[in-house]
Amino acid sequence: MSAKMAKERNISLAGEILRQRFGERFQTGASIREQHAHTLTYLAGQPPDAVVFAHSADDIALIVQVCAEHSCPVIPFGAGSSLEGQLNAPLGGVSIDVSQMNQVIEVHPEDLTVTVQPGITRKALNVYLRDTGLFFPIDPGADASLGGMASTRASGTNAVRYGTMKDNVLGLRAVMADGREINTASRAKKTSAGYDLTRLLVGSEGTLGVITELTLKLHGVPESIVGGICHFPSIAAACDAAIQTIQYGIPIARIELLDAVQIRACNAYSKLDLAEKPTMFIEFHGTESSTQEQSVQFGEIVNDCGGSDFQWTADEAERNKLWQARHDSYWAARGLRPSADAVVTDACVPISRLAQCVEETCADIEQSRLIAPIVGHVGDGNFHTLVLVDLENETELAQAKAFAGRLSDRAIAMGGTCTGEHGIGQGKKAYLRDELGDSVDFMMMIKNALDPDNIMNPGKIF
Repeated sequence: MSAKMAKERNISLAGEILRQRFGERFQTGASIREQHAHTLTYLAGQPPDAVVFAHSADDIALIVQVCAEHSCPVIPFGAGSSLEGQLNAPLGGVSIDVSQMNQVIEVHPEDLTVTVQPGITRKALNVYLRDTGLFFPIDPGADASLGGMASTRASGTNAVRYGTMKDNVLGLRAVMADGREINTASRAKKTSAGYDLTRLLVGSEGTLGVITELTLKLHGVPESIVGGICHFPSIAAACDAAIQTIQYGIPIARIELLDAVQIRACNAYSKLDLAEKPTMFIEFHGTESSTQEQSVQFGEIVNDCGGSDFQWTADEAERNKLWQARHDSYWAARGLRPSADAVVTDACVPISRLAQCVEETCADIEQSRLIAPIVGHVGDGNFHTLVLVDLENETELAQAKAFAGRLSDRAIAMGGTCTGEHGIGQGKKAYLRDELGDSVDFMMMIKNALDPDNIMNPGKIF
């Protein structure tokens, strides 16, 4: 029997056992398998052989144990919003859908912590918390699951003030490749006990274990939230304003850059009437006096950098409209060329190199004659491009891939990273060693030690 036939037989045997154990929660229909390989990028979908809907950590442990016994790949699935092919099943296997594990387990308001199941989304968690005076700040563009956000070390518009997922996960529980569930940390704010397995699993993209529970930091809802916009004559001027804001220590909560092309898209999609110029969306959190002071300080920086039309408001409806437009920027950009698909990529550089990196990227877009709007969490040096291409046109797709490769190389050369928050997945494996060198060998040693049969989300990162 060939290796391929043996693997197919093992997957079939694991599937039959899981079908008997889970009944209707075990699905093999083509449409549902394709849904669980859905990817918002140019990478082709690679569906799993089956999907199992987990309801508990015990379910996940059982699924992994069965799959481990038969060397069957396991692919975790939350909300399906990852951007670098993390959901694909290149070797087949079983997708574990945790979307129905969506409960808040316990809130400890005095400790500013919450424990949740992995399938709850960020928006659902904040709806649950709204009467407590607390909120969870990490907000990637999609309404992603918390387990998926931890797995990809997600970020968002609030990262400049509140950090990323690595800063806001206190501990977690996960089922490892042998089917055992581990607890990585207590609820204490700090610990010196052993290896930091929490940080090892956060960002591992499901290649080491399947997250079953998360304990997260919460933050108090600010007394005053003030938001605003301002326009700049150039991308460089906008980036300089962001750099000065961070270097002067102004405790800004959100500082987002949208280029003129993205503003045009947002105007059409979100029914705005903003000037089609490089534009900053800004938000300040604090007391009424502190947010007013921050607004004045930022206004002075805007003037020094040639910005104009700085408008700010404390009205919640007006602020929400602007930030919803920012979160909808992906769909807005797709509207610029409705028949096209998108190649989405991101990079992050030290804040001192931000203006240079964005300027060079803009020049690259223009020279390549691509439609590629730019948005960025520029307060932490992270920005995104969305290249609109016809995936059936090999020339266009090659141009888009080449551009994404140059952006990754550019960021790494400037002391940055090929991905600020999307992860490596399948799409950026080629750049990991360029960025981290021999560290990749030690990552692979850890992977091989914890998952010797390579069943945990194989084909990702390495």
